[in-house]
Amino acid sequence: MIEVAIELPLARFTLRADVRLGERVTVVMGPSGSGKTSLLEAIAGLRTRAAGRIVLDGTVLFDSVAGVRLAPEKRRIGYVPQDAGLFPHLSVARNVAFGARGGSSRVSAVVETLGIAALLSRHPATLSGGERQRVALARALASDPRLLLLDEPLAAVDVELRERILPWLLRVRNEWQVPMLYVTHNVGEALAIADQALLLREGAVEGLGSATALLGSPSLASDAASGIENLLPGRVAGHDDAGGVTRVNLDGGVTLVVPLASIPVGRPVMLSVRAEDVLVAVEPVRGLSARNVLEARVVTLESISRDVLVACELAAGGPPWRARLTPAAVQSLGLGVGRRVWLAVKSHSVRVL
Repeated sequence: MIEVAIELPLARFTLRADVRLGERVTVVMGPSGSGKTSLLEAIAGLRTRAAGRIVLDGTVLFDSVAGVRLAPEKRRIGYVPQDAGLFPHLSVARNVAFGARGGSSRVSAVVETLGIAALLSRHPATLSGGERQRVALARALASDPRLLLLDEPLAAVDVELRERILPWLLRVRNEWQVPMLYVTHNVGEALAIADQALLLREGAVEGLGSATALLGSPSLASDAASGIENLLPGRVAGHDDAGGVTRVNLDGGVTLVVPLASIPVGRPVMLSVRAEDVLVAVEPVRGLSARNVLEARVVTLESISRDVLVACELAAGGPPWRARLTPAAVQSLGLGVGRRVWLAVKSHSVRVL
């Protein structure tokens, strides 16, 4: 448990946070420039202008009134910044061992967990973005931290690589049981890893609670324009091994076909479909490879960046769906509120979180 009650003057506003965060994973989200990185840096001890109090598992890390200010290296907090922060002159092995606690056995365990044994003799300049992030995470874990601070660890990698790295983060969460504060702009990524969500806007706490409850809100969509997700709770209905697909019944009665997943029938799951992966038609769809076609009605159209976010209610019921289209596509289709449409989604565009 970490308790944070701080005020930190920044260029455009003063960051004010008074929160108690849980013992698992808390995702920190909000628009760019809302204070997310500054919050992590204050907790890590890197912001000297902060005032207030920070307590981790009963240990006072910082208390400006009492004059307590533990140095960053004494807080036992693992911090992975956006750029990974590796020492360029050290090999991967020496980077991971830097500041390690618990001897070689812990370093070996970290190397095995994150699958970086083949990288140990190399230097950071020779690593891919995903490899650098795994090495930075390994170095943080090797220090035997009481808390991990991860600042957009997947922001610098493409979608395909992100989906390969995320399982490593899930493995760390499940096997090492280290509490995390995890900054991201991607809602699907956040739901995959977090139990709790903290939403910041202009330096103020806008929300704190269950990740599923907070991040499933359509109001968050405009703040996550680079990664808008349709978040769809459901339950595994069956598997077709020969066809390579799994059927998932969504809340509301719709069934989606997704790539074959090794999840027991009856198990509840959360599905994620990016808004840009939803195709929109104004006539019934036939002769298309997409396995999922859903009848719907347009309820809102909202401009985001240079695109249009089209929110739709399914004819079968359930949560609303969002599609991200260009203004030209909206115009050519003649989309407006109340327009009957059909949404098409390839099975491989549906992720099981």
